[in-house]
Amino acid sequence: MTERAQVTAVDALSWIKIKIKIKSGSMTERAQVTAVDALEAFRAELIVYISKARPTLEEVSADVVRVRVWLESEQRTHWENQMRRLSRELEQAQEALFSGRISKLRQESAAEVMAFHRAKRAKEEAEDKLRTLKKWNREFDSRVQPLVKQMEKLHTILTNDLVKAIAYLAQAVRTLDAYAETPPPAAAAGPAAGSGTSSPEAAGTAPGAAR
Repeated sequence: MTERAQVTAVDALSWIKIKIKIKSGSMTERAQVTAVDALEAFRAELIVYISKARPTLEEVSADVVRVRVWLESEQRTHWENQMRRLSRELEQAQEALFSGRISKLRQESAAEVMAFHRAKRAKEEAEDKLRTLKKWNREFDSRVQPLVKQMEKLHTILTNDLVKAIAYLAQAVRTLDAYAETPPPAAAAGPAAGSGTSSPEAAGTAPGAAR
């Protein structure tokens, strides 16, 4: 798995840079939202990523189980049966060889000698295979479980955190779309011009000028 896969919902959301430009000025000016499409595109890519990553992790987890069963059951049974069969063949070859050696009528043949050594090598190879198999059975969990735990952690991120991130992104898109469609507030009305009252100063009359 790539490092990109190992993210939390917060990490995922941090990839998006929403281009919001706030103009300096009065409170009547509004934010200009310019990257809602990028947010929605990222959400779509995240959905595709999860749809591909989750089945892959589940397949790997199933492979781990299959390998454990294969080692503990199928392979163990196979090599134990092989050991029993090869032991019988070695005993038979050994008996034939010794019978030729102790017989006063004949000596052991080259074929009997070759059969004995062939059966002996086959049994030794089977013993080596069985020892290796038992070693892997003992060490399988200690070697594989740390990796399985990492996969389980990643699977939790995919099934929980990133699913929540997708829902959050959808809500963010809806919120920003609604904001963009809202008309800006009307500008505050300035001082009323031409009102019926005016101050003496506005009329240009100094206090006490009128008699």
